[in-house]
Amino acid sequence: MIRAFYWRLHLGFKKIKSTRLRKKLGQNIKAIITKSENGLFAVDPQDLEVGQKLRSGGFGIDEVQRLKTFINMDSKVLIVGTHIGALAIPLSKHCKEITAIEANPNTFELLEINLHLNHAKNITPHNILANDSHEKVEFLLNTVNSGGSKRKPKKSSFLYDFDNPEIIELQSHKLDDYLSEHDYDLVLLDIEGSEYFAMKGMKDILSNCKTLVVEFLPHHLKNVADIDVETFISVLPGHFTKFNLPDHQQEHNISEVKTVLQNMYDANIGEDGIIFTSN
Repeated sequence: MIRAFYWRLHLGFKKIKSTRLRKKLGQNIKAIITKSENGLFAVDPQDLEVGQKLRSGGFGIDEVQRLKTFINMDSKVLIVGTHIGALAIPLSKHCKEITAIEANPNTFELLEINLHLNHAKNITPHNILANDSHEKVEFLLNTVNSGGSKRKPKKSSFLYDFDNPEIIELQSHKLDDYLSEHDYDLVLLDIEGSEYFAMKGMKDILSNCKTLVVEFLPHHLKNVADIDVETFISVLPGHFTKFNLPDHQQEHNISEVKTVLQNMYDANIGEDGIIFTSN
């Protein structure tokens, strides 16, 4: 109870800080340009997560270095949840091409700007929501943490709506149908609770990929997707032999996936990117 109170207080302060910064800069400032380890980026000044980290020097540098080990200059990469390109742009220098999926129209606009700023010509962006069907989906446009924008959760939480996000409707697509390319060496999914729905709609793509990296957060499974661990792992392709938990420095055989993820779920422990491999 006390921990939850302080977390709500922390998010409240972030909202106040973001609002004050917007007022100081004025409503006409859409983005500011910052130089970081990731490259040259246009970022929303209200974004106090990825945007703030880029303004402070860099974002996800360790993750970029880790992902580089799974690709080479002949590799094709699919990123679902590209945001403004903080991972995609530096990774594009180490592979043949990247297909970049981003649902949020506001962050997609910044993504396109950042591709031009960094001359990232081997990244093809798509402004769509990955899903298991073709339908309209309600979507939250968060501002303080734009990377936390997501499909409207099945169960509401202060964690998702503390900054009073605008709710819009987006057309969703099955990536197996939307993308003509189904042969990717690396697939990365980070879409704030929609991972299960996206994977269900890209079975052909997943069956061909060599490495899958997917975010796993218990509160997203419980509140956003409203699914259990068994349902989540039911859409994983069958050719992977092991999985790695970089945040916890653990590696397991795929036979342990249900036990390990269930234990994490029960303890409310997440992983920014579980890495599934077949070798």
